[in-house]
This record gives sequence, C-alpha cells and structure tokens, in this order.
Amino acid sequence: MNLRTIAIQDIKFPLKSRDELPPVLKALQYIFVNPELNEKVFALLEKKICGGKKKTGRKGMDLWHILVLAVVRHTISTNWDRLELMANYDLLVRQIMGVHCSGFLSDEEKIEFGYQTILDNVSLLDETLLEQVNQLVVEAGHQLLKKKEEEILRLKTDSYALETNVHFPTDLNLLWDSSRKCIDVIKFLKEVTTLKGWRKIKHICRSLKSQFRKTSHQVFKGKNEQHKKQSVREYLQQAGVLLNRCQELIENPPVAFGKQDSVTVLLHSLRRYSSFVKKFIDQIERRLLKGESIPAAEKIYSIFEEHTEWITKGKLNKKVELGHLLLITTDQYHFIVDYKIMQREKDASQINGLNERLQHKFTTRKMYSHSFDKGFHSKDNFQTLQQSGIEHVILPKRGKLNKEEKERESDKEFKQLRYAHSAVESNINMLEHHGLNRCMDKGLHGYKRCVGVSVLAYNLHLLGNVLLDKERKLAERRGMALAKAA
Repeated sequence: MNLRTIAIQDIKFPLKSRDELPPVLKALQYIFVNPELNEKVFALLEKKICGGKKKTGRKGMDLWHILVLAVVRHTISTNWDRLELMANYDLLVRQIMGVHCSGFLSDEEKIEFGYQTILDNVSLLDETLLEQVNQLVVEAGHQLLKKKEEEILRLKTDSYALETNVHFPTDLNLLWDSSRKCIDVIKFLKEVTTLKGWRKIKHICRSLKSQFRKTSHQVFKGKNEQHKKQSVREYLQQAGVLLNRCQELIENPPVAFGKQDSVTVLLHSLRRYSSFVKKFIDQIERRLLKGESIPAAEKIYSIFEEHTEWITKGKLNKKVELGHLLLITTDQYHFIVDYKIMQREKDASQINGLNERLQHKFTTRKMYSHSFDKGFHSKDNFQTLQQSGIEHVILPKRGKLNKEEKERESDKEFKQLRYAHSAVESNINMLEHHGLNRCMDKGLHGYKRCVGVSVLAYNLHLLGNVLLDKERKLAERRGMALAKAA
C-alpha cells in the first residue's frame, strides 16, 4: 500500500449493473476483508502454490492476483489475451487486485502483467485446491443466507455434457491430423539437426491433404463403391509411405546442431504422432475396405485431447457431444455444493460416491430432500439414498410403476419436489455462461482445472448477488430516511 493506492475494502461497486463481473468481484472483496475466510483461503493457496517452491528468481505473481485473474477469466468466459488486457487496463479488476493507484504514475511504477506470466501462474491452480476453496465459499454463502442455525438442505443433482475443444472426428480426418503433425515435427527437426532427404516436404503435405479431401468426398458423398475403395487405398498408400519414412527417422535420428534435449522432445512427439498414423491406417483399412466394425474401446476421438468421450444422451437436435459428463449438485440457494467429472461413467453409477461425499461435507446438516431424474434410478440406488437418512428421496422410476411406486410418486410432497428439480437446469445454463459450455484448456488436467475455476466463479457470483442485494436494500433505507428528514 502507498498513499495513491485504493484499499480493497474501500472499493465501491455499481449497484444497478446487470453484468456478471461486479457480483463476482464483490464476493472476492468479501473473502479478502473477512479475516476468518481470508486466512482459510490463503492457507490453501500457500500450501499448494508456495509449498516446496524453489527460489529461482523467476518473476511471479501474488497469490491474490492469481485467484482474482483465474476467476475473472471464467466469469466472463474469455481467453488469455482478453484477460491480459483486463489485468492491465480494467479499472475495477485492478482495484480488486490492489494495484490501481489514484494518482499519476510513471511507466516504471505501474504494475503490469505479461501474457505468459498470467498463463503460467494461473495454471498452477489444480482441481483439489479449487474444490476446497469452493467448499469455503459455499459455507460462507450459507452463513449469510440461512435463518436458523440447523437449517435443512434441499439438494438437486443432474449431469450434462461439457465439450472439449475438438472438431467432429472421422477416421479419415484423424489420419490427416496425425500425418500433418508428423510433417510439422519434421520441419522443426530440419531447423535444429543435419536432417536431409526432406526437400519436398511441402509437396508431400499438399499431396496428402489433396488426397484426404478427395477421399472424404468419395466416402461421404460418392455413390460408386469401387471408386470409394480405390480412393481410400490411394490415401492409405500415401500415409503409409510417410509412416515408413518417419519410422526410419526415429530409428536413425539426425545429429543435433546444439542441445540434444530439444531433438529428444521432437523425436518423442514424432514417435507419438506416428503411432496415431499407424493406428488410423489400420482402422480405416478394417472399416472401409474389409467392412469390419471398430469396437468403441479402440476408438480415439481426438489426437490432441485423447481423453475425449463420445456422448449420446438422446437430447432433441443434439445427438452427439464430445467431452465428458459433468455431475453437479445444487442446494435450495442454487450454490453448487458438489461436482464431479464422469470419465467413462453413467449417471446411475454415481449415487454411492455422491452420497459419501455429501455425508463427509455436511456432517452437521440434515438433508430434507434430494432429487434426481430418471437416468439415476435403480433399486440399489433408491435403497442407498433411503438408508443415508434423507427424508424425501425424489428418484422417479423408468417404465411401468407398481402400486407402491404409484402411491409414492403421486404424493403431494413428491410432486412439488420433483417440479422444483427443474431449477437445476437453470443452474447448468448459468454455469455454461461461466466458461463451461466448451472447455478451451488443453489436456485432462486443464479440463479439470477449468471445471473447478468455473464452479468457483459461479458460486462467487451467487455470493456476490447476496452481498450486493444487501447493499441495495441499505441504500434504499438510507434514501427513504433522507426523504423523510427533508
């Protein structure tokens, strides 16, 4: 702090704004100025980010700056370039970070954040840390909202498909992706080694791409089966020639000009992409030339995001989604109290794990109701939920109901809670607007971090709405008092 810096606790927020950023920044301010919450959050950040860190002299960022920028990016669902702009020039964001000064500054005094600095430091957050911070935010929201000391919980659980940033996969375009990346790696090897024999590498790339487009047109739009198979054979022949040359290069690596480390990394990448070329050549030959059906366990839907799953939930006008199912549980205040990324799992298999996590998180809170849709139903799941002490289990059954089930599902309380379950769909929609419509981060680790930060931004948005609502009511009362006095 200096004389020109505005204290974080003194920041004023626009009470009439309908934008999603002010409520989130208001909630961050509440975390910073609340001593108990501040201590817990910073203890978690220090343990994760600073624990075991070596003093290398590399320029870093404050823990508070890392948390603020991570949440801001997902609040407005933007990219790293926009985040860099906001970190350096947005007045409200810089105020909540504690780096905005009211006076004039020279270029040397102004605190600025570089693109790579922001990217490297924000990426230090992980799934476990974000889950713990989320739990603290939910508890803070409950403290502000609940009227009784032992208020009951009304929970709702549903899942939806969170997409990864991939194009629609076919075995033909996946083979082209793999071949293209092999060629890219070879171009880099030519710059750092004594590699020879690849003078026509641009011609190889253009020829392979032209054959890929010709084959795709024949396979998906052509009517002559002989022309289709001939085009596929030519495509596989060209890809096979490239694969053989890549394997020769891997077995007899060229001599490096400088450091060997970069060449080792490039050869590792070439080996990886070559294995994909080999895999897709085999699959295309089996499927299109021999008429075999490829088992789902052998399929890969992206060479860049290998963890991607093929999801078909039977939704209207959206038959296929590429990503993972995300399970979320919200309470009566719409806070997300639990979430999980489901990897090759279905809804009905989540009840036991979900029940254990909720029992661990809310040891002193009574669960009045917990509602699901029909996709979660099974006889064992219903018994598990009943035995967990939940007063009203809303788990509709698929298909025909017996007499006992009809009586249970026709109960007035059951119907009301089942109707109230639809609120979770609006929670999912709001979560999608906080960066979870399509995950733009790379890799499974980035995917999990993206989910954690977006859920945190969502919960902070709700907490900020509560705080701003209290400020609005206080301002109204002051205005009425002044009007009466006048």
